[in-house]
Amino acid sequence: MLRRRANQRFVVPTMFVLTLFLVVMDASITTVALPSIAAQFRVSPAAIDGVVVVYPVCVGMVIPASGWLGDRFGTKRVLLSAMVAFTAASALCGTAGSLGELVAYRGLQGLAGGMLTPVANAILFRTFTTQERVRVSRFMTIPQQMAPAVAPLLGGFLVDGFSWRWVFYVNLPVGLATVVFGLLCLHEQRQPAPGRFDLPGLLLAAAGMGTLMYGLCEGAQQGWTAVPILAALAAGALLLTATVGLELRIAEPMLRLRLFGSRIFRDAGVVNLFGLIPFQGAMFMAPLFLQQGRGFSAVESGSSTFTEALGVLLMVQVVSRVYGRLGPRRLIAGGLLMVGVVLAAMATCDLHTGIWTFRGYMFLLGVGMGAVFMPAMVVTFAVVEQADVGQAATLNMVLRQMSGGMAPALVAGVLAAGTLHRVGAAGTVGTPPVGAYRVAYLVLAVIALLCGLYTAARMRDGVSGRDSRPRGRAGADAHAAEAHATEGPS
Repeated sequence: MLRRRANQRFVVPTMFVLTLFLVVMDASITTVALPSIAAQFRVSPAAIDGVVVVYPVCVGMVIPASGWLGDRFGTKRVLLSAMVAFTAASALCGTAGSLGELVAYRGLQGLAGGMLTPVANAILFRTFTTQERVRVSRFMTIPQQMAPAVAPLLGGFLVDGFSWRWVFYVNLPVGLATVVFGLLCLHEQRQPAPGRFDLPGLLLAAAGMGTLMYGLCEGAQQGWTAVPILAALAAGALLLTATVGLELRIAEPMLRLRLFGSRIFRDAGVVNLFGLIPFQGAMFMAPLFLQQGRGFSAVESGSSTFTEALGVLLMVQVVSRVYGRLGPRRLIAGGLLMVGVVLAAMATCDLHTGIWTFRGYMFLLGVGMGAVFMPAMVVTFAVVEQADVGQAATLNMVLRQMSGGMAPALVAGVLAAGTLHRVGAAGTVGTPPVGAYRVAYLVLAVIALLCGLYTAARMRDGVSGRDSRPRGRAGADAHAAEAHATEGPS
C-alpha cells in the first residue's frame, strides 16, 4: 500500500542521493584511515595500498554487467541486492582480523559498488523526461560533491575519536536505511526484452577494465616502468580493444557500443572521459599540496577543499535555470575553459600563498565544474531510448571510472618526475617540491582548455544531420528525443 502511494518523483531522487553519497564517501574516506590500518596490522604504509587499489579494480570488473542485470532482473532488485552486499561487506571490513581479510572484503565492496552507481543512474533517467532531468539534476550533484568534501573531515574524526574500523561501520546505518526505504517505496523497473547474456563480452570487458585500473592505480606506487605495471596497462588496452571488436560484431552485446553512433552521445563521452580529468586531478592533488607541500593540518586541508563543493552547488542552481536558453555546448565549453583558467592561476601558488587564496581558487574551480557536471549528464541521455537507458548508464560509468583512474595516475606521474632530483639524507626520494605541483596544475589546465575548445567546436545542441542519430536499437526515435533535449525546462 505504501509502495503504491509513494511518489516516485520523490522516492527515486532520494534513493539516488543516498546511494551515490554512500559509494562516493566510502571511496574517499578510506584513505584517511590507511596509516592507522598499517599500524594495526604492523605493515609499512606502502604495503597497505592494496586496500585502496582493490576497490576500483573490482568496480571496473563488474560495471559492464550492471546494465544487462538491471534490465533482466529489474533495477530495484539489483540495486537493493547490491546495497545489501555493499553494507554487509562494509561490516566485514570493520571486523577484519588481518590485512588479507580486509583486502578481500574491500574487493566485495567494489563488486557491489560497481553495480550501485549505473543502476541508480538508470532508475533516475527512466523516471524523468529530458526536460525534467534538467531540474532534478541540481540534486544529483549533491552526493558527488559533498561526499568527497565531507569524507576527509568525517574520517579524521572517526579515526582519531574511535578507530579505523569506524570508517567502514559508518556505512551501516545509511546502507540499512536505504534498503528499507527502497523496499517500502521504490517501484520496480524492468525491460521486457533485455537480450541474451553476452558472456564472452563480459569476460573480455571485465578483464580489460580490471587490469587497466590496476595498472593506473598502482603505477605511481610501483613505478610506470615496472614490469607488472607495463604488463597490466598493455593487457588492459589489448583486452578492451578486443572487447570493442567483439561488441560491435554481435547482435546483443554486453556493452551497446553502437550508442556512440550518436554524435551527441559520443561528444558527451569525450567530456566524461577527458573533461573530468582536470577536476579529479586537482581534487586528488589539493590535499597533497596543502599537507605535504605547505605543511597544513588535515583539518585545514579538508576545510580548504570543501569550498569546491560550495562552488559546484551554487553553479548548478544557476545552470538548471539557463540550460534551456544556452544549451549544453556553451555551458560545458565555458565551464571547462573556466576550469583551465583557474588551474593556471593555481599553478602560481607557492610557499607564500595564503590559505584563503587557495580556498578561493577551489571555490572558483567548483563554479567552473558546476557548469559541466549537470549538462554533461543530461546530454549523455538526451538521445537514448528508454530501452537503452541502462546500457547508456553503464557506458557512462565505464568512461567515468577510466577518467577517475587516469586523473590521479597523471598527477602522481608528474609529481614523481619532480622528485627524482630530491634525494634525502638516507638515500630515499623526498617529497615533491612546490614546483612539481605547479607543473602538475599547468598540465591539468592545458587538458581542461583543450577539452573546452573541443566541446565548443564539436558538440551540437540539437539535431543536424544523420551522424547525430544513434544506430541500431538506439536509432528509432533519436531525432525526436534529441530535439526535445534542447528545449530546456518548461
